[in-house]
Amino acid sequence: MKVNAEGLRHVQYLGLSMVLWAAVVLAWPPAGQASVDDSQCIECHDEIDYEAFGQSVHGRNACNSCHFDVIDIADHETCGSKTQEKIETCHRCHPDEGRDHFASVHMINDIKCADCHSDAHAIMKWNGAKQDVVNMCLGCHDGEAYQTSVHGRAVAAGSDDSAACTDCHSPRGVHRVESLGERGTAEYRALHTDTCHRCHADTAMMKRNRVPTISVLTYEESYHGKVEGMGSNLAAGCADCHTAHAVLTRDNPASSIHPDNLVNTCGECHPGSSIQFAQYLPHADHADKENFPILYYTWLLMTTLLVSVFAVFWIHTFLWWRKAYWARREHLLAGEYDHHHKIEQPLKPYRRFNLFDKVMHLLMAVSFLGLVISGLPLKFHAAPWAGALMQLLGGPDMAGFIHRLCAGVTFVYFGSVFAYVVYYLGFKNTGETFLQKLFGPDSLFPNLRDVADFRAMFQWFLGRREEPTFERWTYWEKFDFLAVFWGMFAIGGSGLLLWFPEFFAQFMPGWIFNVAIIVHSDEALLATGFIFTVHFFNTHFRPGKFPMDMVIFRGNMPKWEFMEERADWVRRLEGTGGLDRLQARPVHPLTDLVSHLFGFSALALGLVCIGLIVWGFLAH
Repeated sequence: MKVNAEGLRHVQYLGLSMVLWAAVVLAWPPAGQASVDDSQCIECHDEIDYEAFGQSVHGRNACNSCHFDVIDIADHETCGSKTQEKIETCHRCHPDEGRDHFASVHMINDIKCADCHSDAHAIMKWNGAKQDVVNMCLGCHDGEAYQTSVHGRAVAAGSDDSAACTDCHSPRGVHRVESLGERGTAEYRALHTDTCHRCHADTAMMKRNRVPTISVLTYEESYHGKVEGMGSNLAAGCADCHTAHAVLTRDNPASSIHPDNLVNTCGECHPGSSIQFAQYLPHADHADKENFPILYYTWLLMTTLLVSVFAVFWIHTFLWWRKAYWARREHLLAGEYDHHHKIEQPLKPYRRFNLFDKVMHLLMAVSFLGLVISGLPLKFHAAPWAGALMQLLGGPDMAGFIHRLCAGVTFVYFGSVFAYVVYYLGFKNTGETFLQKLFGPDSLFPNLRDVADFRAMFQWFLGRREEPTFERWTYWEKFDFLAVFWGMFAIGGSGLLLWFPEFFAQFMPGWIFNVAIIVHSDEALLATGFIFTVHFFNTHFRPGKFPMDMVIFRGNMPKWEFMEERADWVRRLEGTGGLDRLQARPVHPLTDLVSHLFGFSALALGLVCIGLIVWGFLAH
């Protein structure tokens, strides 16, 4: 059975406390027997400076407050005092410190209170000088690395703000770093990151010492900081780069972050790192235009793209919603309850998507949802729900695995679609030239017809014409399709850079990863917001489709929908005799049931994600 370190300490506290108090009870003077008076001690123990004892912190105590086993002078003259030999009597008055000491590496190595606190008879209240603490620790520990560090030199110069030994290590509950667990455990991470933040996140302290606090903020906003804050035991902490004791400035040749040493420092976690890899900017601030102009303009470009796309399509969505639902109401008021009655056999199915189309959409939906769910906690790591969602996924490491697995699926379906596009344009015999295929009505590439359709839709929005009909593909469907290509370039490309940084750093500068982080994060937010708002409305939430359009799952659409929405496509097929070839069989009821379950689950999950995003922005 495994016992964690915290549980082991509790067992130690309980057992050792019971032993201590048993010893106290056994050694306590029997009832009715007088204890020894201090004047009797003075007669023999002239080696004690009683004037100094009176001025010490223990001056108010009687001798047998500590030497409680001395109850008879005659016995004492022959037996001495056992409290000096076996029992740490300090713990009787200092129980909290005693518990820490019992569980510490000092206790294991028989380091007692007096070994650090000098003579108990003359001990004075600590005046707060940190150098005294350092000097005490140097009595046993080799502190050369610390003494030459920025912390050690500042303490030696009299700074009370700089870190001394006990600022990082508990004064009494000192543990070996190895005893906290192997590298990568939660205890190790806390010692090597949270300890540093206690001081470096203190704005007032850093300001009076002219030390910037941006390092803590930028670390917490970095990938390392986000996953470390959510429980990852593998992410790099402060001491992994800056070391624990030999903390030196970047311009010091002995510093772990000196340019000449960065490759080896990065290589501790990233085997195969190169000079270019070490050019990554771990504490870059994209809002700092003066020092990081490339990152600033990258962020500005992505922000402009986000705002522009959402502004255009949300306006488009709002106008469409307003017009479609008002037009539907007008039909109902006019008594037009069945507008399909003019179409013969209105429910007759026609094929719109083949098996390849349906499989690609299924892979896209599953992988996209997986990417969103595993990526949102990092994007909005400060939100209250982020940590809970990350733990639900199994922690940052498992979430990272899920994210990469879904990314792999994304590359598979994109590669399949890209291969089909190459086949269709270059090799498939349709009787058309390359340009006719590219700009023809069966192509998903934009053409002049889309400009006319876009204009016609806005005229309908404003009540200047009837609702337009469309060819095989609408302009918003083409935008959705081509957005995948842009997304693979932006999200996929930046994701690959972050997935295999050691490889790409062989021929790219390290700061490109800072750019990739901004692009990957913002483009992912754009894709998520667009799919779960604009695409969901265009496909599922508009009249005639609500609550869900099942055509992508069934592959078929009813004749009335085919005739009303794709009237121009129908006329073209009738003219070429191709309409009959699209007649299809109804889908199996079980297939329909599974499609509904998956479709509504995906739809609900997407809407929940939108809620989390809004909550995340408010929390940020």
